[in-house]
Amino acid sequence: MSEPRLKSGLLVRALMRQAELNGRPAMMLRRGDDDAGAILLVLRDRQGGVSVLAQTRDAEGRPAWSRGTGPDAVDDAAADAYVARARGRDPDLWVIEIEGADLSLPVEGRIL
Repeated sequence: MSEPRLKSGLLVRALMRQAELNGRPAMMLRRGDDDAGAILLVLRDRQGGVSVLAQTRDAEGRPAWSRGTGPDAVDDAAADAYVARARGRDPDLWVIEIEGADLSLPVEGRIL
């Protein structure tokens, strides 16, 4: 039996709230499907670096994040291109931007 999952709209609101409580402003760039839309986090640091994290599951089915744009910071054009490709594949996608001093994960979870 699989683990129950939160609806995407509720999870997005919780992620944004958690980021803001950690001193990291969050903004919704694109609203997806309230029930089952996938989520992308666009992380921006103060030096102009960007990283895009995609919602995923680990081998045991637990929630996690994967680095969609790779392990290093990218520029705006590379991040925008990744988001555009993802939106082309999934019209129900949520896109959340979070700013901070660095590109660390600003919410609970782990990065694969």
